[in-house]
Amino acid sequence: MEITDFSQPIRQSIKGIIVIFAFNVVTFVKKFFVLFIAFGVSILRSKTIGNVTPTMMILALIGVLISLLFIAILKYLNFKFYISNEDFHLATGIINKDNTIIPKSKIQNVYIKQNFLQQIINVVSVKIETAGDKKSEIEISALDKPTALLLKKKLFSKTAIVTGETEQLEAIEEPEVFFKVTPKRLLLEGLSQNHFKSFLLIFTFAFGLYSEFKDFLQELELEQHVEGLVELDEATILNLIITNVIIVIGVVLISFLFSIVKTFIINFNLEVVEHQKTIEINKGLFNKVSLSLTPSRIQNLVITTNRVKQYFGLHTLAVKQAMVNVKQQKNFNIVALEKEQLNYLVNKLVSNYNEDQGEMAKPRPYYMRILSLEMLLLGSFINGFALAIFGIEMLWVNAIFIPLAALYVCFAYKKAYYRISENFVTIGSGVIETTTNILEIHKIQSVKLKQTIFQKPRDIASIVISTASKSVTIPYASKSEATIIYNFLLYKVESQERDWM
Repeated sequence: MEITDFSQPIRQSIKGIIVIFAFNVVTFVKKFFVLFIAFGVSILRSKTIGNVTPTMMILALIGVLISLLFIAILKYLNFKFYISNEDFHLATGIINKDNTIIPKSKIQNVYIKQNFLQQIINVVSVKIETAGDKKSEIEISALDKPTALLLKKKLFSKTAIVTGETEQLEAIEEPEVFFKVTPKRLLLEGLSQNHFKSFLLIFTFAFGLYSEFKDFLQELELEQHVEGLVELDEATILNLIITNVIIVIGVVLISFLFSIVKTFIINFNLEVVEHQKTIEINKGLFNKVSLSLTPSRIQNLVITTNRVKQYFGLHTLAVKQAMVNVKQQKNFNIVALEKEQLNYLVNKLVSNYNEDQGEMAKPRPYYMRILSLEMLLLGSFINGFALAIFGIEMLWVNAIFIPLAALYVCFAYKKAYYRISENFVTIGSGVIETTTNILEIHKIQSVKLKQTIFQKPRDIASIVISTASKSVTIPYASKSEATIIYNFLLYKVESQERDWM
């Protein structure tokens, strides 16, 4: 039985050389990609630049790869770590030696990740985050998964490690899979995504391609061909309508397909593993991640759904933790949950929460005026843009925009609400999606009462509530009510003795 002793300095798996080498190559290519392309094209055209021939270029490239491999080996040999009674120790560096010591009590998060290369060579990386840094301070590139799990357990363990103590892998807690997504629910999740975002991404990508190949397209004289087609279509309006409908359907189908593929890649094989005090999320196709959610570190819970998702019984739970890598924060989403599963997880992560706690209140109707003003400004911009580029004929766009703007104001106000209970603040919002923010009062970092010069004559104010992970706003309450909430939250925060994490 394999035994791991973290009390002595150890290296990562020798496969780490491959991972470090690949990382160095990718970094090198990113830095000098444009230079390579420019030199490569020039040499292929003229066969030589000065005295540099294609053969010399290839030899130079091989020399660079050998150098990067040599650096990877040196990095591997000089990368050692171990755990003492209360600290994690790491030694790195080739010429300049660095010794990093992190108290275990300061470690906020430990993540296990496996990219495509690591899946091929069957290793995982371990990222260690501490308070006060948005990046992962430590990354061990290559460990076998059982060793990585044991290391993670040791880093969160408060029990002192005795020198020479050995750990058997069977001691790892046997997990219980609480939720595992099925391909059908992932497909429904992808279909019910906000496809407008996908459409914008595709449009931006297509516009970027057009800008890059504009000269080439002009050489093909596509514009003249299109004009010719338009002239023909003008003879048959039906054909023009059919053509436009096909284009719209094509774009919509591409947006649907993009959303579905993206959902599958990010959430492939998603499973929620329940431990005694924590919850673990495992998911990903090309980049597999394994994240632990510790209730004491959770600052906000965000629940989202929409009418289509509600029809399919789908809910998404996003967990906001303090001091988490910004990129890593995106992986704290659990999709395709049923209502009962969602409620169970919410109560697991924030105990004794009830969505009906506290009296529900809505913003003042003045909020609708603000929303209407926003739509008016947006409409003015769209009309100005349409007039400047296409002329007065494009004003027909208001026949679509005005009803959509009215629906936006109606739904945004309808879905806006807030509840204040003894221990929780719940804030609802959304237009297409329905979003519910939940935060525990004892984790509040600051409360701010905001009143603009336009709100003051109307005796209206907003309350900005900040935790260590994000800020939420109770918009446009009456001044007297906002003051009561402000004083209540301050009193609760200052009078409670519970730690915020």
